[in-house]
Amino acid sequence: MVGRLVISPVVPSIAEEFAVSNAAIGLALSGLWVAYALSQFPSGLLGDRFGERVVILVAVGGTAAASLALALAPVFPVFVLMTVVLGGVAGLHYSVATTLLSRLFSNTGTAIGVHSAGAPIAGLVAPVAAAYTGSLFGWRYAIALGAVAAVPATLLVARGIEPLEPRRPDEAIRSRIEPGALLELLSRPPIAGTMVVSVLGAFVWQGTASFLPTFLVEHRGYSEPAAGAVFSGYFVVQGVGQPGMGWLSDRIGRDAAMVVCSLAGVAGFALYVLGPGLASVVAATALVGVAMSWGATMLPKFLDNMSAEEEGLGFGLVRTTYMVFGASGSVGVGLLADTFGWAAAFLTLSGILATVVGALFGAAIRRRLIRRRATRKTGGAGG
Repeated sequence: MVGRLVISPVVPSIAEEFAVSNAAIGLALSGLWVAYALSQFPSGLLGDRFGERVVILVAVGGTAAASLALALAPVFPVFVLMTVVLGGVAGLHYSVATTLLSRLFSNTGTAIGVHSAGAPIAGLVAPVAAAYTGSLFGWRYAIALGAVAAVPATLLVARGIEPLEPRRPDEAIRSRIEPGALLELLSRPPIAGTMVVSVLGAFVWQGTASFLPTFLVEHRGYSEPAAGAVFSGYFVVQGVGQPGMGWLSDRIGRDAAMVVCSLAGVAGFALYVLGPGLASVVAATALVGVAMSWGATMLPKFLDNMSAEEEGLGFGLVRTTYMVFGASGSVGVGLLADTFGWAAAFLTLSGILATVVGALFGAAIRRRLIRRRATRKTGGAGG
């Protein structure tokens, strides 16, 4: 995660050196997240075939190499290309890590939340370190911090994760790719509905992760190091929020926990734009950090509706699907900011989360009406 997070705090410096717009940087970051999303599906298949540990090693080691190459990019097209490569290799990790946790733990919501807290831990250090390093030595040294973090992480993975037997070691990957079966999985009503909510949540997450520091610099007038510090605070909140929301979703239900996240985001993004002074930024950061912990509520819901045999293939497929669409959040927010300003861009994110709340309440009401009709029919038949 460090390799991806060190880019956002130095976006203004990158745009200045290459003489490109926010939308152009957003396009590069959308490419990163599309590549990250596309690699989720083969990740699950490769994990089933060769074992999760091997795939995780390739992901973390590849992140180290791609981060170094990105820091050395001589021109903007090369920068874009290496950003996409970084997303592709980093994306191999999450699906196999999640299915590994589902094999080891019964309380998957909590386990996934704890695992997802690794990203906010990176977020505690990476943005401040990147902003400070960039202000002293330039953005290239800031981005190279991704390689500095990934090399020892690769060694820790090699020594700290015991290999498990692959689930399908003798089954060819190609034989498992059946379009009809994949479409059936995605079209199951619980999975399809969760997919729509996840696309909207991913759009907001991508836009926030790509441009929150730039928003603070250009709209609120913060320095890059100060904006990096706020960005770190945002990820600190996620560090608590991910396992907290995973726990809450295990207790009160996935959709109810997602409503809590979304309402926090509606208020948080509005405060970022409209709230006065430092206190409003602190409150907004706390609320948005909680909101962007939504993955720990929705990802277990996907697994709830898959059999154990489907998880490796199915989880990678749904991750790829919703993240490909959600990746447009980076270029979308950048384009909105260039066209209408940062206030309109961040208020749009607030509106998207309000739409999620409305959709979940509508789905709950519809389910209740269906149950009521079924009860009446059953009662009528009994009479």
